[in-house]
Amino acid sequence: MIDNNNMWEKKFDNNDVWEKMIDNIAKNVRGQEKHEGDYIGEDGILYCGKCKTRKQTRMIVLDKEKTLPIMCECEQAKYYAEVEEQKAKELAKKVAKLRRDCFLTAETERYTFEADVPTNQKISAAMRRYVNKWEQIKSENMGLLLYGPVGTGKSFYAACIANALIDKGIPAMMTSFPRILNTLNGIYDKQAYINKLVSYPLLIIDDLGAERASEYMLENVYAIVDARYQTGLPLIVTTNIAISEIKEPSDLKYKRIYDRILEICHPIKIDGESRRRESVKENFMRHQQLLGL
Repeated sequence: MIDNNNMWEKKFDNNDVWEKMIDNIAKNVRGQEKHEGDYIGEDGILYCGKCKTRKQTRMIVLDKEKTLPIMCECEQAKYYAEVEEQKAKELAKKVAKLRRDCFLTAETERYTFEADVPTNQKISAAMRRYVNKWEQIKSENMGLLLYGPVGTGKSFYAACIANALIDKGIPAMMTSFPRILNTLNGIYDKQAYINKLVSYPLLIIDDLGAERASEYMLENVYAIVDARYQTGLPLIVTTNIAISEIKEPSDLKYKRIYDRILEICHPIKIDGESRRRESVKENFMRHQQLLGL
């Protein structure tokens, strides 16, 4: 009767098998080719002519001394540079996709802190700090409620935060309740969509209050806000609604929505000159110049 276990042991006790495996690994070591300027040192080992470091080493393998190839320092530097370059390419590809997925418009994709011309330095610094302290922000589930007059930069700063996180490879989603609800009306598996939406590390709901105030709409708005609350992940909400109305809504239908938002979103007033009005002025002057008027 054949003892299969014994055969297995004999097969892998065979030093020739292991030696061949080691030789095959050695063949794949980078930079082992001999280049012009490479030389044999006094120790009989091959050295790189550029960086003057070893391209070979001696090791005891299976009770035998073997001379095996290794990467010299300049080959190591080249290898690590290629690894970093590949990582950068992969990150750039990931960031481009995250940006496309995140924003409603191409214009919003261009909202970055680098493009910020702050009318309030303290607010601008706070928005940057939100990104810089992201790990702590995330662990504490600290969202933001950015409120104030139309055109003062609420959506701009929310998008700046999203863009800065995306640059680090962190997914974010910036959307609005009308867009969410339009999507829900057109799909069968509504819960799967909501689950995916609220799972983003950062979710931004832009322009709260722009949605129609029907019972159906309000039920869905609350369901989404509550689902996000349950995830324990940060939520940023922008709105033109006055903070007094959010804290004490005149229509009680909104109360549980606003209360839930205030539980997880720190309110910050964004005011000052209208960025939109300034943008219109700049466009007007540029067009005037273009037309020679």
